[in-house]
Amino acid sequence: MKRYADLIADARSRVRELMPWELAAMLVSANPPLVLDVREPAEFASARIPGSINVPRGVLEAACEWDYEDTVPELAASRERAVVVVCRSGLRSLLAADAMRAMGYGDVASLKTGVRGWNDFEQPLVDAASQPV
Repeated sequence: MKRYADLIADARSRVRELMPWELAAMLVSANPPLVLDVREPAEFASARIPGSINVPRGVLEAACEWDYEDTVPELAASRERAVVVVCRSGLRSLLAADAMRAMGYGDVASLKTGVRGWNDFEQPLVDAASQPV
């Protein structure tokens, strides 16, 4: 039987992890990645990376595909685009990025330290009204 730590270690062997400063540099590049936040809606509303979209981990696979009730068009159309998945600490995002990789997303990575590390690196976060937090 695998435990949560085993699932994380297994996903880590296949998914590229980025540090906050790497994501910050990517976001100001000519072709910034799609930032996908897989936290729950209340978490996302309280503090998020500006420009990120929210798809909770529980509906991710359906959101990645066309013709489902949970389809998120921006995400479903991004299989060829760089995607960086984020969560609070970098663990849910690692599992989510691994699932997306298995679903054919070619350039998907996880923010290693999550939103907490992004904040610790003193990068901007906004609330649901796009106001700085």
